Amino acid sequence: MKKILVLFIAILNFASCATAQDAVLEQYLLTYDYQARKDMRVDSEELVQLIKTKKAILLDIRFKEEYQSWNMPFAVSIPLPDLPNNLSKLDKNKLIITACPHNDRAIIAMLYLKTKGYKVKYLSDGLLTLADYLRGNNALNFITN
Repeated sequence: MKKILVLFIAILNFASCATAQDAVLEQYLLTYDYQARKDMRVDSEELVQLIKTKKAILLDIRFKEEYQSWNMPFAVSIPLPDLPNNLSKLDKNKLIITACPHNDRAIIAMLYLKTKGYKVKYLSDGLLTLADYLRGNNALNFITN
């Protein structure tokens, strides 16, 4: 009987969490407009400024083998499938910028983190453009400042 009660409470808790997450996402969708569309994105230039001022964290959500082949040393790496089990690695007091090469996973991660109460945007021009942006003088300025 005790095991059944514990299981029932766990199911109710899960259902209430899912309902709360659904409510956050639903509210986001109900109020989504052109400004929200603009506010959900950040480009490479803005990202670099946010990181330099310690206002944001870059979250690289590519698969482990992608990250191992090349990466941004200042990024936090949590592959998208591992994100739900690694939320404790993210600072809720900072803006989280999700990123991948083509935005598909970055947008999924952004929406997921939004339902968890994080301040979050996605890197609109992707990691490949960020890498290109950081070449030459931009890299030197980023490293030295």
